[in-house]
Amino acid sequence: MKTVLEGSITAKQGFKNEDYVVSKFNNWLQDSDAKQWLQVMNYDLAQIEYVKAEKISGHYKADIQVQVYIKLKNLIDVENLQVKLVSNSSGFNQIDKRWVDKYTEMWNIQNDITLLLKQYTGEILPTRQTKDRRRTFANEFNENEQQLLLNWIEDNKSLIVTDILKGRGRFSAEWILVITRIDSKEDWVLKSINDCINFFGNGKTVISSRGTISIGRITMQRKGGDGGRDTAKMLQFKINPVDIFNN
Repeated sequence: MKTVLEGSITAKQGFKNEDYVVSKFNNWLQDSDAKQWLQVMNYDLAQIEYVKAEKISGHYKADIQVQVYIKLKNLIDVENLQVKLVSNSSGFNQIDKRWVDKYTEMWNIQNDITLLLKQYTGEILPTRQTKDRRRTFANEFNENEQQLLLNWIEDNKSLIVTDILKGRGRFSAEWILVITRIDSKEDWVLKSINDCINFFGNGKTVISSRGTISIGRITMQRKGGDGGRDTAKMLQFKINPVDIFNN
């Protein structure tokens, strides 16, 4: 079992993006946090020859790839990390957004569910009276439609949560590193992606009183915003990364 560890950031430099974490890994011999991160990932520091970290470009779940060179074993381990830098304890962070048709392709969604999701995001305008003429909130569907949607999500919950948190392919995330700076205090927590999938996905699938959909600790909603552009009609999944400190 991979272990979990929390700690305080001791470096004085600020963090603005993933470069902050890359620089800490690449300076691991002098950086106490990077040493602890490597230990969380089950490395014996005495066995490490050197570490090379770099940002991953493109639309992948992992933000950083860390290569760890092991002494005497002629072995290179690769770890993919998703990084969340947070300055607000109650802030939500987008973890995935796509057009409904893309999710339909990914998850082989049947036509009736696709139709409901497009009404939910506003790709299809309401055909009934709603509180927002641009879209239909989930609690504005009739009882049968609500149950149909909730049943589909529950039946496909494992696939949905894994795809939106871990992703697929070469740059899927293996770890999530959350770093907070709140009230001038910096802390971090590093957990395996399987722990995160279980934590955020665990819980009931429900429609809230506000008309959004919760999958455990994950919010599934219309993206909105974007100055009224069509991209506001995409489907979005969000989490509060700080919740992971309570796991």
